Amino acid sequence: MKLLLDINIVLDVVLERTPWVAEAALLLSAVEEGQADGFVAGHTITTLYYIVSKEKGRAAAATAVTDLLRIVRVVPLGDSDFHQALILGLEDFEDAVQAAAALKIGAAYLITRNEKDYKGAPVQARSAGEVLGFLSE
Repeated sequence: MKLLLDINIVLDVVLERTPWVAEAALLLSAVEEGQADGFVAGHTITTLYYIVSKEKGRAAAATAVTDLLRIVRVVPLGDSDFHQALILGLEDFEDAVQAAAALKIGAAYLITRNEKDYKGAPVQARSAGEVLGFLSE
């Protein structure tokens, strides 16, 4: 099962944001253990580095990126993906780019804690907890 992880899932783990960190960490562990194939959009890597470096410093940001790249694959984004995002009609462009990345890889789900932001997206948005339930079935 292919899963695209929204940036908020990754940040919840790296920045230990409660109450979301537990389920997000379990999902990343499941991906690491091979229960699902995890992906992130290309711009997630730069955003992760930027936010973590602001909160925890550059060394922590570099570690976070290195650790994430060990677990997931990166969806490269090009012109056509950004055009696709523009026509998806989602309210937030960054969310639309995430959805376009999920569509590009044929993801079963886009994992986020902001499912409402993806209303009308071509890939179903699910929470980490919901997908953990699917993986345990």
